[in-house]
Amino acid sequence: MRNEFILFSIFSSVALAALALFVWPPFWWAFLLLGPIILLGSYDMVQSRHTIMRNFPILGRGRYWMEELRPKLYQYFVEGDTEGRPFSRIFRSVIYQRAKRELDTTPFGTQLDVYEEGYEWMNHSIAAIDFDELDHDPRILVGGPQCRKPYSASILNVSAMSFGSLSKNAVMALNGGARIGGFAHNTGEGGISSYHKMHGGGLIYQVGTGYFGCRTADGGFSAEKFAELTADDAVKMIELKLSQGAKPGHGGILPARKNTPEIAAIRGVKPYEAVLSPPYHKAFRTPVGLLEFIQQMRELSGGKPIGFKLCLGHRTEFIAICKAMLQTEIYPDFITVDGGEGGTGAAPLEFSNSVGMPFKEGLATVYDALVGFGLKDKIKIFTSGKISTGFHIFRAMAIGADACYSARAMMMALGCIQALECNKNTCPTGVTTQNPELMRGLVVADKKQRVANFHHETVKGFVELMGAAGIRSTSQITRDFIYRRVSMSESRSYGELFPYIPAFCLLNEDTVPASWKRDWRLARADSFEPSAVGIDY
Repeated sequence: MRNEFILFSIFSSVALAALALFVWPPFWWAFLLLGPIILLGSYDMVQSRHTIMRNFPILGRGRYWMEELRPKLYQYFVEGDTEGRPFSRIFRSVIYQRAKRELDTTPFGTQLDVYEEGYEWMNHSIAAIDFDELDHDPRILVGGPQCRKPYSASILNVSAMSFGSLSKNAVMALNGGARIGGFAHNTGEGGISSYHKMHGGGLIYQVGTGYFGCRTADGGFSAEKFAELTADDAVKMIELKLSQGAKPGHGGILPARKNTPEIAAIRGVKPYEAVLSPPYHKAFRTPVGLLEFIQQMRELSGGKPIGFKLCLGHRTEFIAICKAMLQTEIYPDFITVDGGEGGTGAAPLEFSNSVGMPFKEGLATVYDALVGFGLKDKIKIFTSGKISTGFHIFRAMAIGADACYSARAMMMALGCIQALECNKNTCPTGVTTQNPELMRGLVVADKKQRVANFHHETVKGFVELMGAAGIRSTSQITRDFIYRRVSMSESRSYGELFPYIPAFCLLNEDTVPASWKRDWRLARADSFEPSAVGIDY
């Protein structure tokens, strides 16, 4: 629209000047009529705060006018029917406000029906702790006994979004924000580009089933390329992606129109062809093979923290991985649990809506399994699943997480308006497009600060919640702090909804809880396929 506006300004100026000069003199009335429009549109194109106005001069102002008419008109025309969409209705404006460092308090109290099934809250303490007495930047040290280069990670980091699904400007803004705020930027499975390193933010290099960045000609894993890539000091950790919540059991998709020569060169594929990652890894096929591959990656990277990411499916498969850890004595430094409700730029409807364990159940299962096998002290847990507020971080830690990722909230801090154009290369805010005209509207210098602002304010909110709960350390957060309304007349704590299992109880069949016994018997370290020996169906 920028080019169209320039052409409109030129042709309309000529046409009106001709009309005023030859048909209806004096000529100056035409410029009094047209001049303010051209000046306003020109200002829109050069200002850096509003991407929509930069990309759509004059017309883009309509969105902000609608915002002024909130909540009724804006929700109806822009958000549509928000019933059942609490993320859009409540949290989106808070993210924008925090990113812009605007007032993010709300009038008239709770905006949710506290008696509606599904409402959640945390309990506070009369003996609250002042914010100034607490650590304002809580961090965790990632790196088990086999790691030589541990990394001090923030409790909130940028979740996996690759260059290709995101524009280069979006990648630079996220990485710049990570540098300012001192948190990590997950590259996504699309490899490491120059844009990931241009602003100096710490990287978590994600390796998916396509092995982009460390890929052989036939699509396998290249140890040489991996070692060369991970030797860079910008790479702080490496995450092996087994599956993601948006499309678990399904490979990644990069549409042909977004696969530019630059992106193809980074990924090691042919340009302008759709890139479909396989749904499984070629480098291993068993739990033991997975851990041996992790050990190989650890050695090739010089001892940096290595972990894997998954959306949980069969509980037997994760138990099998735990059994393989005990057998091989190889331990990942961290495990990322993604929820089945995770987001993506493109996924089949059946997968995004109906496949994969939701993050609460998945996170509780992974934490309990690690505790039951006596492995939790060696492994940190990251999680993702619509994390956008300090309460969401607190809730995730109550279930068992050590740190969190955020994707959609970070995108909104960049200016995403949920236009749902991610898979069409027509994102109006320049976040998920490779169209140069659209991505030009996203000004990196402005948006990287907004990303850092959002991170800072959200972590601050989390620390304030810790103070309200009367605790000083994240290790004190348990499931009993969080409650959920399960009916009009009944509420239960997360400790009741997701009951803990005793430590070390999964080491011996005699102490395995009854609810875990069948899966424990099915799980085997040498195969992801369950053993049916001695199982009573």
